[in-house]
Amino acid sequence: MTRWIILGLLGGVAVACAAPSMPQPSEGQALYMENCVQCHGVSGKGDGPWASTYDPRPADLTRLDRNGQFPTAHVLSVIDGYERAAQPGQDMPEFGLLLEGETVPVDTGDGVLTPTPRPLAALMVYLESIQDEG
Repeated sequence: MTRWIILGLLGGVAVACAAPSMPQPSEGQALYMENCVQCHGVSGKGDGPWASTYDPRPADLTRLDRNGQFPTAHVLSVIDGYERAAQPGQDMPEFGLLLEGETVPVDTGDGVLTPTPRPLAALMVYLESIQDEG
């Protein structure tokens, strides 16, 4: 019986130590289609049906790479609203629901894994997947 208790405890430790997996682009694409497509368009180029009502127009999300590097920290801060705080003319809404739920470890560019809400990380992973190579 003692052996079963020990095996049960070890199994619990293994589950507790397993890091949550990063979301796949498809998970972020679903969030994008629900929250972003009206302004940024299906293609992500800033050509959604509401785009013409904004000045400046919504950003082209397929050209976020900077010198071949995806700006993870910047993208996360724009989506969660931190980057836009107190800036006039910034009409992009804040997405509070993207800040809820389980967290996943995201390297924001400094080599340190930062706990990030899974929906926010999923959207970031999707945006990284649609970067225009040219």
